[in-house]
Amino acid sequence: MKYVIGVDLGTSAVKLLLVNQDGKVVTEVSKDLHLIQEKTGYSEQNPQNWVDQTISGLYELYNQFEGEAEDIEGISFSGQMHGLVLLDKNQEVLRNAILWNDTRTTAECQQINDTVGKERVLRITKNQALEGFTLPKLLWVKNHEPEIYRKAETFLLPKDYVRFALTGKLNMDYSDASGTLLMDVRKKAWSKKICDLLGIDIGLCPPLAESYEEVGTLSSEMADKTGLSKSTRIFAGGADNACGAIGSGILTEGKTLVSTGTSGVVLAHENRGDRNFQGKVHYFNHGAPDAYYTMGVTLAAGHSLTWFKNIVGKEETFDQFLENIDTVPPGANGLLFTPFIAGERTPYYDSSIRASFIGMDSSHEKKEFVRAVLEGVTFSLNESVRLFRDQGKRIDTIISIGGGAKNETWLQMQADIFNAKVIKLSSEQGPGMGAAMLAAYGCDWFGTIQECSNEFLQEEKSYEPIEENVAIYEELFKLYQQIYSSTASLNKKIMQYRQ
Repeated sequence: MKYVIGVDLGTSAVKLLLVNQDGKVVTEVSKDLHLIQEKTGYSEQNPQNWVDQTISGLYELYNQFEGEAEDIEGISFSGQMHGLVLLDKNQEVLRNAILWNDTRTTAECQQINDTVGKERVLRITKNQALEGFTLPKLLWVKNHEPEIYRKAETFLLPKDYVRFALTGKLNMDYSDASGTLLMDVRKKAWSKKICDLLGIDIGLCPPLAESYEEVGTLSSEMADKTGLSKSTRIFAGGADNACGAIGSGILTEGKTLVSTGTSGVVLAHENRGDRNFQGKVHYFNHGAPDAYYTMGVTLAAGHSLTWFKNIVGKEETFDQFLENIDTVPPGANGLLFTPFIAGERTPYYDSSIRASFIGMDSSHEKKEFVRAVLEGVTFSLNESVRLFRDQGKRIDTIISIGGGAKNETWLQMQADIFNAKVIKLSSEQGPGMGAAMLAAYGCDWFGTIQECSNEFLQEEKSYEPIEENVAIYEELFKLYQQIYSSTASLNKKIMQYRQ
C-alpha cells in the first residue's frame, strides 16, 4: 500500500494527514501555532514556527507509521491565503509574516485604487483591493519599513515558505497567487502593469506552478529530521479554500461548497475565467486543472453562534444549546437576526455594520433566538448563493462542511433556504484532504482529480428542500435583505459610542 501526506497550514495550527490509496486517513497530527498581535489590527506569525511545527508533525506522523519510509510517495500542501513572507538575497526571512486577517493596510488599498484604478484592478485580478490581500501588505512594508523592503529579493505565501524549507525550491501555485492582487487571473501570469504602476519590481514575484505539479523532493536535511525518504515527491499544493473545495468534491459545474467555521464561505466551481461579478464575490484560480472558483464570505458565521452561546448558554455543550430548535417553525416566530457582529463581507463590504435582532417581544424564548441566529447566518450565506444564481450559475447540489454540518436541523434549514440538495460527507477533512488528493493525483494514482474524488469521498446523507419551507424562507429572505439598508446609517452614527 502506498501513502501520501496532506499538510494544512492554518492560522492556529498545522494539521497533517497520512492517507492511503483508498482515501482512508491512517494517521492525523495537529501542532499548534503562535499568533503575534502587537497592536489592534495587526496579525503576524514567525515563519520559523510554521516550519518547526511542520517538521515536528511529519516526524510524529512517520513514527506512528508502521510501513517503510519509501511507501510514503508524496506530500502536498494547503495553506492560509494572502500572508506576506519576505526573503532577502540569501533566502532568509526579513520580518514576521503579515497574515490574511491583518487590517493595517487601509491606506495602501486606497493607494492601489488611486494609482492602478478600481476597474483595472478588477479586470486583471478579478477582485477588489481589500486589506486581507498580499499586495497591500507589500506596499505597507514599502511605505513603512523601507529598509526591509530594499533588502527583499522575493516574497512567498505561508505554505510556500514551508515547502521551500522542505525542498530548497521557490514556487507559488496559481490558486494562492490569485489571492495576491498581483496576478492576472485569466492569463495565469504576474501582472507587469500592476507592478510597474506601483513601482514594484516584478522580480519579487516567484515562479508559478500548478497545484498538482511536482516542484522538488525532500532535502537530505529534512529527510533526516523527519525520518521520511529524501525521494519523497513534493507537490506545489494550493490555497486553503481551493484545497477545501477539492477535498469536498467541488470539481464540476453545479456543485457548491458551504463551509461554516468562524467565518462562512460559499464556494462555487467555475469552468470559465471570464464571468463578471463586479467584485461582489472573490474570483480565484482553482487547484484543479483549467478551473476557477468564485467565493462569497460571511464574516461571522459560527462566530455569531459562539458569541450568542457565550451570552445565554456558556455552560452548555453545543448539542445542548441547539436542543429544541427543531420545535421552532421557520421564521423563529417572527424573529430575524443579521450576523453582522464583526461587520460583513459579501455583498456589502462594510466594516461598520453591526448585528440586529428584529421583531423581539416578550413571548420569545431562548430556542427561538437560537433558531433565529442559525437562520440569519444561513440567510447571509444565501446572499452569495443568490449572487451566483443571478449571474446564471446553476447551483443544485451543495456540500456542507464545518459546524453547519453537525446538526440535522441546520442541514435541513440550509436545504430549504438555499433551495438545493445539501450533502453531508461521511468523512470531512477539508483542505488537508484536498492537499492529499493533489499529491495522490500528482503521483499518478488516478487519471484525473475527479477520479480521485470519486474514490476518496463518500456521501453520508443528503437533505432535499421542503417545498412549503422554501416558500416561507423566500419571503423571509426578502425581509432579511431590507435590514442592512435600514440599519447601515444608524450603525455608522452609533460607532462613536463604542469603546
